[in-house]
Amino acid sequence: MTVSVILAHPAPGSFNHAIAQTVLATLHANGHQTHFHDLYAEGFDPVLTKAELAKDAALPNAIERHCQEICQADGIVIVHPNWWSAPPAILRGWVDRVLRAGRAYNFVPDGAGGAKPVGLLKATTALIFNTANTPQHIEEQLYGDPLQTHWVKCVFGLCGVPKIYRRNFAPVITSTPDQRQAWLAEVKQIVRTHFPARRSGA
Repeated sequence: MTVSVILAHPAPGSFNHAIAQTVLATLHANGHQTHFHDLYAEGFDPVLTKAELAKDAALPNAIERHCQEICQADGIVIVHPNWWSAPPAILRGWVDRVLRAGRAYNFVPDGAGGAKPVGLLKATTALIFNTANTPQHIEEQLYGDPLQTHWVKCVFGLCGVPKIYRRNFAPVITSTPDQRQAWLAEVKQIVRTHFPARRSGA
């Protein structure tokens, strides 16, 4: 199984980086291959250009590589902080440029004069790990948990990924080293559950 892991946090040494490294180590220990992108470290350009809008547009090499990897991935893991109840702009731009119409999804007639999405991604599972300083119950009560809607319904649901699991770790700002270690142990268990070890000879 090949899993694409996408990290969007600007500070090396952040807890997001620790989550991503735990994800990668667990996937490798379970015998899976990975494609890993630290968007900030790579200097990913999030700006979608006019030239890229057409389905058959010739894409820059870096974007074409991202598209091929995500479309061929058996699983996807996204790691990012919650900023203003949304992903960082660099990750929003990654979605704009990489999860393209004709590659990740299509719209087709719905038989009633409108259109409906058809997901094209191969991935059967997507995991999203978030960090935040707002406790989860406050995020839900005051804001309606926008990240849940964004990833589960608007992004991976539309792109046809049947199994989507999101875990929010919060509040990070007051977390202790012991709490963070417990959260990383949970990350490891979540990855093991959704991407179990390959059977011998598989």
